[in-house]
Amino acid sequence: MTRLTPFSSPLLLGFDTMEKTLERIAKSGDGYPPYNIERLRSPAQDQEQPVPEKLRITLAVAGFSDDDLEVTTEDNQLVIRGRQTDESEREFLHRGIAARQFQRVFVLADGMRVVNAELKNGLLSIDLDRPEPERLVKRISINVKE
Repeated sequence: MTRLTPFSSPLLLGFDTMEKTLERIAKSGDGYPPYNIERLRSPAQDQEQPVPEKLRITLAVAGFSDDDLEVTTEDNQLVIRGRQTDESEREFLHRGIAARQFQRVFVLADGMRVVNAELKNGLLSIDLDRPEPERLVKRISINVKE
């Protein structure tokens, strides 16, 4: 029996990697660290000008310093990694805050770019934007063979 997927239509060409990415995302169910994604509203601008899309991802990373965090982009993916070093000379009577490593991956649409990353009060905020692409129409010449 052949498996049908949303991307198996003959009209959708070259979407194999997107399908694999969606499957990988569906399998990653870890909710740590918690995060928010918000759309940033820009001040009222002239309607004639295209408004770039601006987003902010905020992760709760209490206990991590900027040296413990790494923000990279890899193949249209935003990858945030956190690695805490365990201080062995400390003796805990109760340990409720674990030195837990994490990796959180966000798939970026074409044209999305990371503008800024800021760590403040245990929250890592990453700003993204997508400038309005130029509308380009390219005429393809048709070769006639006789």
